[in-house]
Amino acid sequence: MMFQIAKYNWKSFRLSTLSNTRIWLSTLTNDCRPKSESHSVPIQGVIKQPINASIFQPYDVIVVGGGHAGCEAAHASARMGVRTLLITHKLETIGEMSCNPSFGGIGKGHLMREIDALDGLCGRLCDQTGVHYKVLNRSKGRAVWGYRAQIDRKLYKQAMQNEILNTRNLHVMAAAVRDIVIDEDQSRITGITLDNHSLIPSQTVIITTGTFLRGCINLGMDEQKPAGRINDQPAIDLAKSIEKLGFKMGRLKTGTPARLETKTIDFRKTVTHQGDNPPLPFSFLNKHVWLKPEQQLDCHLTMTTPELADIVRRNAHLSRHVTQDVTGPRYCPSIESKILRFKNQTHPVWLEPEGFDSDLTYPQGLSCTMPVDVQLRMLRTIPSLENVNMIRPGYGVEYDFIDPREVKPSLETKRVSNLFFAGQINGTTGYEEAAGQGIIAGINSACKVLNKPMFTISRCEGYIGVMIDDLTLLGATEPYRMFTARSEYRVSLRADNADLRLTQAGYNIGCVSEHRYNQFKTFKANYDRAKECFKNLIKPMQVWRRLLTSPPEAIPCRDDTLKSLYSLVHQAPYMMDNEKWLALIPNDQGIRSMLLADHELVERLCLDAVYEHLTKRQKDEIDEVKRDETFIIPDSFDYQILQISNEAKQRLEEVRPTTLGSASRIPGITPATVFSLLKALKKRSQTSILNA
Repeated sequence: MMFQIAKYNWKSFRLSTLSNTRIWLSTLTNDCRPKSESHSVPIQGVIKQPINASIFQPYDVIVVGGGHAGCEAAHASARMGVRTLLITHKLETIGEMSCNPSFGGIGKGHLMREIDALDGLCGRLCDQTGVHYKVLNRSKGRAVWGYRAQIDRKLYKQAMQNEILNTRNLHVMAAAVRDIVIDEDQSRITGITLDNHSLIPSQTVIITTGTFLRGCINLGMDEQKPAGRINDQPAIDLAKSIEKLGFKMGRLKTGTPARLETKTIDFRKTVTHQGDNPPLPFSFLNKHVWLKPEQQLDCHLTMTTPELADIVRRNAHLSRHVTQDVTGPRYCPSIESKILRFKNQTHPVWLEPEGFDSDLTYPQGLSCTMPVDVQLRMLRTIPSLENVNMIRPGYGVEYDFIDPREVKPSLETKRVSNLFFAGQINGTTGYEEAAGQGIIAGINSACKVLNKPMFTISRCEGYIGVMIDDLTLLGATEPYRMFTARSEYRVSLRADNADLRLTQAGYNIGCVSEHRYNQFKTFKANYDRAKECFKNLIKPMQVWRRLLTSPPEAIPCRDDTLKSLYSLVHQAPYMMDNEKWLALIPNDQGIRSMLLADHELVERLCLDAVYEHLTKRQKDEIDEVKRDETFIIPDSFDYQILQISNEAKQRLEEVRPTTLGSASRIPGITPATVFSLLKALKKRSQTSILNA
């Protein structure tokens, strides 16, 4: 359905106000105006781009960009029942994994679990398309475990497109957005125009353009061409449109490694790493992933060599990303940056499969922007890659981003109401960070349409909240990446309890389906019943020791202190044998049978009990830091004595903050670093008093 306008100079067309829009639309003949019942007709699937110089049917939400932020945003708003249009350059690149063939990791896995708790897509799609599942940080506590999976690129993209193209209330269009249309009197979005000057009115617009805003690909010093991704055109007109509105913009860079021909790699010279057995799913909806443990593909580890480092140093002048001032990712740097920045001569390289039927291998850790011939020489110095064929060279991308301090915690912009930014446009890097912002922008755009309050997640409620709070308060001087260390609440913000933290709130706002909510309610009811039973089962400590220790203690305990079973869970000697303590649970309400049949429920109850006292200690630490924000840091303080990362030491040395509060506001300084600094300052103060 569209309105066709004859003999109109669309190049000069501007809608300055909503009232002008209504007046102008009222002049159209009844034959070309939309039927009033059009909003009640369900929409779904692909819709063609309107013809030149036309006004298209109005939408409630328009999402610009079909990457990970755009897909989550469009799906979220459509789930909430508002008419949504997703516009992307190419239908076939919806859900494209532009860089690494993996999801998750330390901190990133938490984001995925939170997205899933809000009924987002990426977690459950990874459970359907992974080739290798691995939990990182297993040697540490569950609070910092990182769920991660290697993904089949082709299968993931197919699964995402299947979801997007079959979602009720969601239209998808292949087109290029030229401009955003603003009601200048009210500083409010009214729609977008396409490159053929067609207008599509909308109540809200979400921009999720990733690296496409004035994107430019670099390969060496001589090869440079406009592109947001290889073989994809950048969004230049849209960048100019945003800039004209006065948004503060900057320039960032990122890169991707070469793609290697798998059959030319000698894997006998690598260290093989198998997937987990059993592999753990990302989604709370799933008990298992789609494939058996033995069906997973292996990853392989090799190392760079001093010869590679020599090649990089001799040719550093040929890398645009080394010679320019544009800021790149600190936590996923190019191999050139690693060689020039760090003293060690060798660096790990993970050879990761790209899919079950793919002939390509992804060399994680070798992001590179050197000329093609130099890249090949570098690769062939690495054990197992001596005879490798490079199918596609690595390259760098520069792109525009918006200072994220221009947006509110809802991700709506401060300058223009009903306009939202999400993803790399806000200065982040990574699929997971983009998806986390996308789902929040999608929910809040729908809330605008439905006159609901904005949906936000605080720092103490989720890592999504930590990320958005960091961005909107501190901005981004380099591509922002999530780590568990960024959160002062990481003990309570575990991957295993994301549903307990967020699903009810998501259902209340309208973004969680009845299917997911019913499953959550069943689990929550069982969880609450069992937890209450654990807390109400109270006995003297001497009785617990007699019942739970094996073999019985030689000297009987005479401790009459009353303890609940729940309070003993974090004490490992009493909880090693689940069958022994489960047998003590009364079965008059079927709780014992329920626990025996549900291993996941038992595990989560135990985890909550283990972390309960740690959560209290965490709160005490946070309160202590808040009380001591004015604690003065001496000019002579030596930051090298702190047990913190070298990056944090470097930032503190550069800024030399005068108080603890000012140290906490330095970009990149985590709450954990601030608490370590406070402890060191207090210890130094006490030592000075004793020596006085």
